[in-house]
Amino acid sequence: MNAITAAGARRAQGAPGPGSPAQGFAPRLSAFARLAKFEFVLDYYLSVLVVVSALIAGPGLGGDGLLTLGLFLLGEIGVVSAVMAFDDVNGFQDGSDAANYLSKDGTELRPLQRKPLLTGALRLRQAQWFGYLALAWGVALWSAAALTAAEQPVWALVLTGLVLLSSWQYSWGLRLSYKGLGELLIAGCPMVIVIAPYGLVAGDLPALLLVEGVLFGLWQILVSAYSNTKDIEGDAAVGRSTVAVRASARGNRLFIGVLSAVDVALTALAAAVGWGPWWLVLVMLPLTALRVRQYMSFLRNGDALLARRRGVLAFRTGVACLILVNLIH
Repeated sequence: MNAITAAGARRAQGAPGPGSPAQGFAPRLSAFARLAKFEFVLDYYLSVLVVVSALIAGPGLGGDGLLTLGLFLLGEIGVVSAVMAFDDVNGFQDGSDAANYLSKDGTELRPLQRKPLLTGALRLRQAQWFGYLALAWGVALWSAAALTAAEQPVWALVLTGLVLLSSWQYSWGLRLSYKGLGELLIAGCPMVIVIAPYGLVAGDLPALLLVEGVLFGLWQILVSAYSNTKDIEGDAAVGRSTVAVRASARGNRLFIGVLSAVDVALTALAAAVGWGPWWLVLVMLPLTALRVRQYMSFLRNGDALLARRRGVLAFRTGVACLILVNLIH
């Protein structure tokens, strides 16, 4: 039995990490916030800014629309928190988080505070219940958003339902990331949280908004793909089937390069065929420069975590560019 499997077997019984469980309201709240990765998933919630800017510049946004978007955003917080909590629970149980965050001699490879189960700030059962309650919150709020929406296009309801059914099963339940579907979820779910709420308010799906949704999903995978590159050893040991695990080092670099090229090319295609304004490419130039820098530096130095950080910067820059496009267009 290898070290990761042995660690997972011990932790599957619910034993806490090396530290003491968080006591008191504020420390416990902080631990649950770290479990939900609130600091690192804020970018998901930028989707609502893209939608609001598109609505303001397009069909308009009244009180009913604001209510729908508010309910959708609150539900989104629940769904994303559940995904992150269950991912930590699974990573704690199978030992992959320990492998990815601690070296064999116990030295921290990444800030251990990000993993409250590893530090012992939360017990396994607490994290599991948090995941279930967050998911229930997401289901309730997204259902309320759909019921109160001025428009209820079937495609928006179906896509929202698919995210509810599949997103939390990334590492839990069906464990879709262990079956080679992780990248599809990481790109597809963020795309839906852009286009679905727009559809619930406006009732249609303009070509430009669809392009923006696809870009939003691409930008998420162009952060995650570098994380997966860093986690190859730990993920492979527990059977998580990411592209980084399945492909050779060269194949993985090619995969990331293709995604980076699609990111740049999609903007040019949208402008060329009339899905967006002709000047779309010009507004997106800051993102293009950051994307090229991210990938080329990764090819030179192989530093996946640095590339990941640059991906986060590129993501936020891209969102700002989309908002600017929407408001001007």
